[in-house]
Amino acid sequence: MTESTWILAIDTCGPSGSVALGRLPGRDLEILGEIELAGRTYSATLVSAVAGLLQSAGTALRDLGGLVVVNGPGSFTGVRVGVSAAKGLAEGAGIPVVAVSRLEVLSRKAGAPSSALDAHRGEVYLRLERRGSNPIELLAGPRELAAIDPAPVRVAVCDDGAAAVLESAWPNTQLVRVPAPLASDALRLGELWLVAGAAVDLALLDGHYLRRSDAEIFGIDLVAQTAGMRP
Repeated sequence: MTESTWILAIDTCGPSGSVALGRLPGRDLEILGEIELAGRTYSATLVSAVAGLLQSAGTALRDLGGLVVVNGPGSFTGVRVGVSAAKGLAEGAGIPVVAVSRLEVLSRKAGAPSSALDAHRGEVYLRLERRGSNPIELLAGPRELAAIDPAPVRVAVCDDGAAAVLESAWPNTQLVRVPAPLASDALRLGELWLVAGAAVDLALLDGHYLRRSDAEIFGIDLVAQTAGMRP
């Protein structure tokens, strides 16, 4: 990367999303602009938001030195829209891309080693970091949380759903509450990876889901029920 590099970040994994533009004029990242996106409108508003950011900064897609995409966990539709947009923007312009986990972005924002996001259905997406081992990310409900011993001392959360699940399972764990992570937060994390040259192969870039989609879950259940009804 050069001394002055434009970097774009995309996050469409949560109930709302955002895109952010930054620049590395030297060692310190400068956030130049950010646009928040309403949930369920990503496919219609994401590309225009990116174009608006670039235009307001007086730069163009071809000038980007890197792209950061949050590839999950979160909404299946949102994750897919963000990943697909990142691929489409990067392929034509030859932009290096790094993918970051929303859980890691949340941990970094809160300054807590572990983090959790509401996965609904009484479950959380959990990032668990322990000294001496690599962090793991998993989908966890009450049974999985009860099996984790000892429970982490501090966990970052940004929504009431995750907080309620963790308070029930781990009453002695300190919950570090912060606002939901934005694309600018992902930009600060992804910038480190871009500088380190850790771009991903776009052919292998995919969503970080941690859970099967409803179509897969209910489709499999329906097939099983149908098979059981056969004479």
